[in-house]
Amino acid sequence: MLILRPNKGMPHMQAGPDWMTLHKRLKQKAKVPLLKRFYDAGIVAAETPLSEVQFVALDLETTGLDPAKNEIVSIGLVPFTLSRIYCREAKHWIVKPRKPLDDESVVFHGITHSDVSDAPDLKRVLEEVLASLEGKIVVVHYRRIERDFIDAAIKNRLGEGLLFPVIDTLEIESWFYRKPSQKFWSRVLRKPLTSIRLADSRRRYNLPFYQGHNALTDAIATAELLQAQVAHRFGPDYPVKSFWR
Repeated sequence: MLILRPNKGMPHMQAGPDWMTLHKRLKQKAKVPLLKRFYDAGIVAAETPLSEVQFVALDLETTGLDPAKNEIVSIGLVPFTLSRIYCREAKHWIVKPRKPLDDESVVFHGITHSDVSDAPDLKRVLEEVLASLEGKIVVVHYRRIERDFIDAAIKNRLGEGLLFPVIDTLEIESWFYRKPSQKFWSRVLRKPLTSIRLADSRRRYNLPFYQGHNALTDAIATAELLQAQVAHRFGPDYPVKSFWR
């Protein structure tokens, strides 16, 4: 795997998967028309500099952390570039899970039984959601939630999953605050590692505080965080392949 060496003081960055090849294979295997259309939209070339990439920040609120057992209750997304966030094109959906909400998840994300009682099933909004993601690079804060839940939910409803490249702002922070030496000294000194949660990561770049656990607000917060990470730590000319996973 290619190792990219950034400027002095920056971490080694492994190029992500060969998404150009993988995308072609996924397109060939897709049988569901909605997913075939998604893959037909294509993806940006691996060498494209970040300054030329069209992104969409995505955030989900879910009933738990296990996509095999839990479900999506809210989706927020906003398209952006390194220079601009298109808030007028932002979208937010509340969707009805197939199992009743439990009290713990209600407390966490604030979406109540009455909020979801008349909400549509994800399948009814899926075409609009995927249309908003088509042809763009999806940006998330912790891809094991957003990508895994989207894949599981689509597989459950359409019988076929969905896979796409993402840039994970949490992983980018981990390059700086989850190095092996830091983990070692954290254990030795019994001190917690620096937090790489969304709000704490934003604070390091002097970004404003937003109340969390609203899918649309967190999507906007994630978009701003990537802009700050690139501006402060990398640069607009880095190829997208350095970041996508």
